[in-house]
Amino acid sequence: MNQRKKSYLFLILCLGLGLLAELSFFHGVIGVSYVLFIAAFYAVLFLQQGVHFSHRRIGLLVMVLIWVLAASYLFYDNALFYQLNSLVIPVLVFLHIVLITTPNHIDWLSAIFANQVLQKFTQTFNYGKRWIKFVLKRTIFRQMNQATTQLVKRVVIGLLLGVPLLGVILSLLVSADANFESIVMEVPSFIIGLNVLEGLFRTVAVILLTILFFSAFKTLRKRYVLPLGKTMQTKQQASWDGVIAGTIIVLLNSIYVLFVVIQFKYFFGQAIQADFTYAEYARRGFFELVVVTVINWSMLLICLKFVPIKKQFSGYFMKSMYSLLIMASGVMLISAYIRLSMYENAYGFTMDRILAHAFMLFLIVIFAYTLIRVWLDGISVVHFYFIAGLIFYAALNAINPEQIIVENNLERYQQTEKIDIHYLNALSYSGIDGLITLYETAPDYPELQSVLKDRKESIEQLDLETWQSFNFKKQQVINRLKELELD
Repeated sequence: MNQRKKSYLFLILCLGLGLLAELSFFHGVIGVSYVLFIAAFYAVLFLQQGVHFSHRRIGLLVMVLIWVLAASYLFYDNALFYQLNSLVIPVLVFLHIVLITTPNHIDWLSAIFANQVLQKFTQTFNYGKRWIKFVLKRTIFRQMNQATTQLVKRVVIGLLLGVPLLGVILSLLVSADANFESIVMEVPSFIIGLNVLEGLFRTVAVILLTILFFSAFKTLRKRYVLPLGKTMQTKQQASWDGVIAGTIIVLLNSIYVLFVVIQFKYFFGQAIQADFTYAEYARRGFFELVVVTVINWSMLLICLKFVPIKKQFSGYFMKSMYSLLIMASGVMLISAYIRLSMYENAYGFTMDRILAHAFMLFLIVIFAYTLIRVWLDGISVVHFYFIAGLIFYAALNAINPEQIIVENNLERYQQTEKIDIHYLNALSYSGIDGLITLYETAPDYPELQSVLKDRKESIEQLDLETWQSFNFKKQQVINRLKELELD
């Protein structure tokens, strides 16, 4: 089979992938369809590229994380991560396919790799643009002379620019005159029934997605090679004076040690400052300590990067100061964690507070590794930070924070008989699941029955959603609502 036939067959394969993408992402809420699309996408990738890839360890890790994020659409229904992952997953997939097709000798966290990503991104769209021009010349413009071709191009450009402007003006005129609105809105019923605009939109979407996938896979086959005669010139790294940096670190450490010693009694929330209420103390102390910790982390990274250590004594001294700064920051993180827990016990658990807890745990891991880096000069913190950040984000998707919020609020209700049912109702299906559990133990809780009644009445609308929206948590809650007996 010659190369042209292979390209045509692969184009048909990309057309199928484009159809699947349109079915997966443009027909209501995304659910199981994301997992199916990721499976098909990587099947096409392996078919075209083979199984021999570069950067296998980090590539395998990123691929696993992509699957975890995609699976969150099937198992959970978190509104926050639903929006975030719609951006994170495509970016991560593109970075991954560039990574595994980039030679091993190129560091995946370097300027060269960043340039490779940028090149592949621009090459993808340039390839698609050239391919569209080629197809148009062989089909539509084949029998046209140069003048007619230019005329058609100008008309198309005019339509692309004029239609959005026409839509804006039309909406303004419709708002200005009721009679004009009635005339414009009298669209023949058969046109509405045919859904011409919707069909046209979906067709265009499939074509554009097909071209995008075809262009991306084609550009991936071009391996990155450094131009002949050009070498990567190493720039002289800027440096800070060690005495100045050491003075700053000593001043910071002295303040932190003094702060811990003098205010130790209520540093961990054992006593309340007279000027603040219980809640104000917990909230104010939490934010201040987290901000100070982030400042310490930034200062530490700058010093590790730009402060040269020339003598053995000064080296041990600076490393000792760095270690003391890390330990002080760890104490502050623990204090901030406890203060936030105090605030949650008083006012309940929310997404913001759970994410703040998770972020502090992430910072503790980061500081622990940075402490190792202080005493071992040969390891890279940037690579670890990148990997830890990806794993942290994927773990947040995997543990379903909304379920943790519901469980903690239900447990708090058992102790205090206080719970915000309207906040739980504002969550996704995990919140509704928690309300059903609350109703089974406290059916007389104010307004709870009314909220569940509204949810139960909306089951019919939920059942009408497409197969692409299937979600295990959603299906579990729908079944519980159907079986729920309300007075």
